[in-house]
Amino acid sequence: MIRKILLAVFIVLAVVGGLAGVKALQIKKLISDGKSYVQPPESVSSAVVREEKWQGTLTAIGSIMAVQGVTITPEISGLVREITFESGAVVSQSNLLVRLDTSLEEAQLRALEAQEELARLNLARERTLRSQNMVSQASLDAAEATLKQAQGTADATRATIQKKTIRAPFAGRLGIRLVNLGQYLDTGKPIVSLQSLTPVYANFSLPQQDLAQLKTGMSVRVTTDTYPGRVFDGTLTAINPELDQTTRSVGLQATFANADQLLRPGMFARAEVLLAEEQPLLVIPATSVLSAPYGDSVYVIECKPGKDSGKSQLVVRQQFVRTGRARGDYVSVESGLKVGERIVSAGIFKLRNGMSVTESKELAPKSDLAPRPSDS
Repeated sequence: MIRKILLAVFIVLAVVGGLAGVKALQIKKLISDGKSYVQPPESVSSAVVREEKWQGTLTAIGSIMAVQGVTITPEISGLVREITFESGAVVSQSNLLVRLDTSLEEAQLRALEAQEELARLNLARERTLRSQNMVSQASLDAAEATLKQAQGTADATRATIQKKTIRAPFAGRLGIRLVNLGQYLDTGKPIVSLQSLTPVYANFSLPQQDLAQLKTGMSVRVTTDTYPGRVFDGTLTAINPELDQTTRSVGLQATFANADQLLRPGMFARAEVLLAEEQPLLVIPATSVLSAPYGDSVYVIECKPGKDSGKSQLVVRQQFVRTGRARGDYVSVESGLKVGERIVSAGIFKLRNGMSVTESKELAPKSDLAPRPSDS
């Protein structure tokens, strides 16, 4: 019995040892193959760093403002009796918007007009009598004063009625109605927003060192996230005479015709003031730039001899750069590159420093200084 047990243990140990030996040989072979494995070159597209002359610009962040824009409010409190507009409607100057209850004022006005007419008749009578020297000059003066007082009281009531008849102060587009029929309005209660959208302003500011290059009449371009790829052209119309003492920046205002009313008050906008002279800049495709929290970088393609074969091969070197202005599909480089260097323009996300590559034109996206994306 003991011999059978020992034989079984020996057989199990032999099987386990054999399996361990086979697995060890497999691992050794994998390690050997891994040491001799050479990763194939990655296929990328390339572009050459070139120098171009771009028109100088001064860029800033600003906001779109209406040339005329108000929130319609009542000067006098009252009950809403009539609403003559719809939300979002276009109105002309002096169009009736809201009429408050004026029944009491109208009744008072009829009584005051009667008093005014009586004072006018009394004055005419006093003048006739005075011409006949039948009344004193003091009596005539009192009659004239009574008429003026009656006219003033009636005019005050007419002004109250006019203030309760709320009209558009200028032509423009209305916003969303904020009142309802029968609602009691306190003084200053918002009724509706009215904005004139043709033309509009773009307000922005630039550092004080740019002030010497600025003058009214210069061309200004504006872009917004609302309309990607759309550029709005305007004119610099105002330069603030004083600088902000906190930021040392000068306030600027540009005017845009906005005939299609695409620019709306309150919009975030990027403004560019176009300078007269052109500046030489290093230009690369925007797809070449790899953005990261620690800085922007590109991959420069270099030709180096191979480690084993001695043949030359293309390898990439990560180079940190400082980018400047963007124009279309291109971006300017302020430091980090030289004219004529070849960089990776497509396929940068799969690269790492020192990796070997091969160039392929099939991956290269078409870059343009003034791209016009199709609707499809």
